[in-house]
Amino acid sequence: MNHTKAQPVEILLVEDDQDDVFLTKKAFSQQNVSNNIPVVNDGVDAMEFLGHEEGYEDVPRPDIILLDLNLQTMDGDEVLAEIRDDDSLRTIPVVVLTSSSAEEDIVRSYELNANAYLTK
Repeated sequence: MNHTKAQPVEILLVEDDQDDVFLTKKAFSQQNVSNNIPVVNDGVDAMEFLGHEEGYEDVPRPDIILLDLNLQTMDGDEVLAEIRDDDSLRTIPVVVLTSSSAEEDIVRSYELNANAYLTK
């Protein structure tokens, strides 16, 4: 029987609330899933990370993005729209994380092709 160790899942967390960062990382660690979770705190940094811009040249491509909608400088909707407009990024699954359960936020996220919408 071949027991090869699975490659870690690369999860980009785009979240500006440090309590939510802590809770998200804790939830993943409790599931015994091998993963790397780099964190960026706003939408501009998220796009720089995804574009391998200065400071992010050597970061791996995420397997999934966990995206808070309520961000400073560039909100989650704008980030999601840019991801979906970029041929090199559009296939990355994006899960929207937000405290909003407003129907218009949910509909807008799915219109922008979010893969899932979870309220915190």
